[in-house]
Amino acid sequence: MADAAVSNEQLRLFMERIERLDEEKKGISDDIRDVFSEAKSQGYDTKIMRQILKLRKMSNDDRQEMEALLDVYKSALGLA
Repeated sequence: MADAAVSNEQLRLFMERIERLDEEKKGISDDIRDVFSEAKSQGYDTKIMRQILKLRKMSNDDRQEMEALLDVYKSALGLA
């Protein structure tokens, strides 16, 4: 029975940690939204900014591969 109490306590602690982290995540998401709003009010295109953020997270090789495939697809569709 003591093992169940320990497991219950451990589970409760995990759940509380997750809840705290979710609150922090929400706060950070709110901060990011505020920065995008500020950038938009200064005339920046936030859709493009989001795309640039995705590109910056990619490795050079992955980015070059994606851009090459994009060029091939655009050419095939007459967009290039």
